Order: sequence, then C-alpha cells, then structure tokens
Amino acid sequence: MSTIDVSVVICVYTEDRWEDILAAVASVRAQTHPALETLLVVDHNPTLLDRLRSEYKETDEVRVLPNAGPRGLSAGRNTGIAASRGEVVAFLDDDAVAERDWLRRFADPYSDPRVLAVGGRAVPVWSSGRRPDWFPEEFDWVVGCSYRGLPPGRVRVRNVLGGNASFRRTAFDFVGGFATGIGRDGNKRPMGGEETDLCIRLSRARPDAILLMDDRAVIHHKVPEAREHFGYFRTRTYAEGLSKALVARSVGVDKGLESERRYATRVLPAGVVRGLRDQLLARPGGARRAAAIVAGVLTAAGGYLVGSMRARRAGTTFAVVPIPVDQVERAA
Repeated sequence: MSTIDVSVVICVYTEDRWEDILAAVASVRAQTHPALETLLVVDHNPTLLDRLRSEYKETDEVRVLPNAGPRGLSAGRNTGIAASRGEVVAFLDDDAVAERDWLRRFADPYSDPRVLAVGGRAVPVWSSGRRPDWFPEEFDWVVGCSYRGLPPGRVRVRNVLGGNASFRRTAFDFVGGFATGIGRDGNKRPMGGEETDLCIRLSRARPDAILLMDDRAVIHHKVPEAREHFGYFRTRTYAEGLSKALVARSVGVDKGLESERRYATRVLPAGVVRGLRDQLLARPGGARRAAAIVAGVLTAAGGYLVGSMRARRAGTTFAVVPIPVDQVERAA
C-alpha cells in the first residue's frame, strides 16, 4: 500500500449545500488510504465559515479556512494548496462523495516520480432518481461528471477533471497554481477550464510529466433538479464555449483545443447516430438526445466565438494570484 500523504481540499461557498458538504467530508474520512488532512476552503462567506468551524472544532484532521485570495474557485484551490501539508493535494467537489478506495487509487501511481497529476471518474447522481431521457452521456461534463468518449482504465491524458483530481505538490512549484480569470466565481455564469489551463501549463513546464486518468478513482456527483433541464444545458454549454476561448487565449489554440477536436469530430457524431438509431428502435428519447448533441455543439461554438472576440478586444490576460502561506496561517 502506498505511504504517500494526501491532503484533500474541498472548496465551498454556500450554506445551501450544507448537507452535501458534510457528506463530502465524511466520505474523505472513510477512505481506505487515510487522508493526512481535509481542508475546507470557504469562499468569502463568513457565516458559512463560522458554522463549519463550529461543526469541526473538535476534529483535528479537518481544517476550515477562508479563501485568502479573490473570490472564485481558482483562488480557493490555491489557498488550499498553500495551507496543505501532503506530498499530494487532491480536490473534491463540495457536492460529491468519494468511494472508499478513491485516495488509494490516486496515491498508487505517484510511486513513479514522473507522475504529476492523477484524475478520476465522476458519476452523476440525478436528483430525480434517473437520467433524463433526452440528456446525452456525451455531455455529462455539463453536470460536472465524466462523459462518454473518455478513455477507459488508467491512461495518460492532456488534463484531469477539476472536481475529482490530484496533483503532486511539486507540480505547483512549476506553474504556481490555478489562474484567476478562468473558471467559476461564486454564483456567476457556470464557467470552467481552470484545470485544463493548469495541466497544459504543467506539461509545457515539464515535458516529461505524466498526467493520468484512472476510472477506478470514483466519486458520485450530485446533480440538482435545476440542472436536469434543457435551460441549464444550454447555459452551461455556452459558458463552456466562453471558457474554451479563455483557455485557448491563455495556452494557445493548438493545445487548448487538442482534445476537443477529437471529441467534436468523432465522439459527438457517433452520439448523434446512436440517438437516431435508438429512435428507429423505439427507445425513449433517441431523437431528443441527438438533437441535444447538435444544440450543445452549436451553443458551445457560439460561446467560443463570442469569448474569443471579447478576449481580443479586452486584451484579456491571466495570472496566478500568489497566496502567502503566512497569510493562510493567520486566517486559520
């Protein structure tokens, strides 16, 4: 069994997810490979900060910290990195629970010093109890989950998925951390892409780096009822287009859209054909799944074009905001 120490960072921002946060922490504390510590980083919400500190005041392995940087997920993660002590830093979404072997699956590959990141698989847990019949598996990333088209097993990848990911601590010495200006910021538009940007920068800084995805490192990610509707699907795919434009501006189009080209030219056309075939076989939702794929592609493409034009006009730049360790310690 691996002896690598893993710190787990869970970024939180709203009391609406109180029960989800408690469940996420409980799943970390039940791991077969025990976490060195669990860090709850609260994004500029003093009420939630105080409530969580009270909840875990007698639990040494859980530490509650305020985000020491600007509002948003990137700075929250950077705060967790600065405060953590483990050789590996893992990230878990605040509305997800990890299976018991999650950290063991993460820790094992780090016996190879070239491995700088390991990601896992996120399985959707639909609030309605079942997947909407129109919702294509190829677009499960819309609800923060692994999607049809990802390679199976333990394989090398361009980037890991941020809600279920781990990094060797030294990786952040090479790239600094997650860049602000990409990704989510409180309750604003559901952006993403900050982990893609970081992984591409990491591979450039260390061409010998190995980034892995292991589909046995499983989390179960809650999908609230509001995200089971086409309105959210449309909003999220548009936001993803905006995000991809920012990633491409940050790291270049070739790398920024490398995986997306295969996804758009192979995975999605196959999904449309599968949906139409299901329709011919009288399986529920076949035509609607095919239509949703087409709509998702067009909406994301529109977001990408708008995002690219906005970024050029504004001269958008990105930076990693440093989080001083002493500042985090004072806030702890």
